[in-house]
Amino acid sequence: MGAFDGDTLAERFRNHFGHTDHLYGVLLARMADDWEAGGVTRQIFSGWEDTPARMFPQLRMLAGLFRIVLRGDAPQLEGFYPCLGGDLDPHDSWPMVLPVLGGYDEELHASLDEAPQTNEPARTAALLVGLAEAVRHTGLRRVRLLEPGASAGLGLLVDRYRFEGDGWAAGPQASPLVVDGCGATGFVPQLVDVVDRRGCDVAPVDATTPEGAAYLTSFVWPWQLDRHARLAAALQVVREHPVVVDRAPASSWVAERLAEPVDADVLTVVWHSVTRLYWPEAETAAMTAAVEQARRRIPLSHIAMEHPWESTSAQDPGMPVLTVDDDVVATCDHHGPPVRPLL
Repeated sequence: MGAFDGDTLAERFRNHFGHTDHLYGVLLARMADDWEAGGVTRQIFSGWEDTPARMFPQLRMLAGLFRIVLRGDAPQLEGFYPCLGGDLDPHDSWPMVLPVLGGYDEELHASLDEAPQTNEPARTAALLVGLAEAVRHTGLRRVRLLEPGASAGLGLLVDRYRFEGDGWAAGPQASPLVVDGCGATGFVPQLVDVVDRRGCDVAPVDATTPEGAAYLTSFVWPWQLDRHARLAAALQVVREHPVVVDRAPASSWVAERLAEPVDADVLTVVWHSVTRLYWPEAETAAMTAAVEQARRRIPLSHIAMEHPWESTSAQDPGMPVLTVDDDVVATCDHHGPPVRPLL
């Protein structure tokens, strides 16, 4: 059992941010009070009282609430969402949110089954650094990119984005998405040719549809305007360059893809970011075993931007690290930049 797993849901709600400086901090504090008072919050979270903290049911419910707002069913709440142009004081939100919770309690309860799909495109800055390291190690520049836990596949479009770091830049200048503030002083980008790209997810999202775009938007915290702008730009890129994301669990899908024939001069890259905390440990172990087995047959690199914990049960996982074939090469923030190379 990890830290916070023994707390009540109300205690987890209060401790998640530990303050009321923004909308979600306010709502979680009020939800904690409502849960303890036996209100609609307790009804919405019925059956989730003993779920592991790493499942973050509170974030799942807030995303469900955001989807209700995004589709126009709660226009009275739009003023509390800065990404929708709102500038109302979040401390005034609870009396208007509470009736929405009561009116959509069944939908919000069902939203707890939806694992967060942040699909933050800026995390590809870390992929770029890891990819350059893999290319230097192998000398291979033709790349087959495979991404388990890909959500909508935005991470597969790394070569379609523009990156700007400390003294370097990479990617097409005309890209709708410019990821700035990438850091990585001294980093030297490597030219690569992505000859194939494919992903998988147990619940893939078609980001080329309005419904898929809104679904991804619902997982981005509403006051993080830079992230909303990046997501909107990445959605434009994926509409222009659709990617294939299969509906499949990570381990079996990776094993199947790695069994496929590939040219000898192609480097296969298995990449994932902030996914392990949502996978069962057995799934992570099986996927890793498939990767190690395939190393004996084909040029392969395993690049991961993940939290460096041994167990995925703690509520605070710390900052992510970037590994290339299990070697830690950089640290980064939760959403990618700035990347801080260690080599």
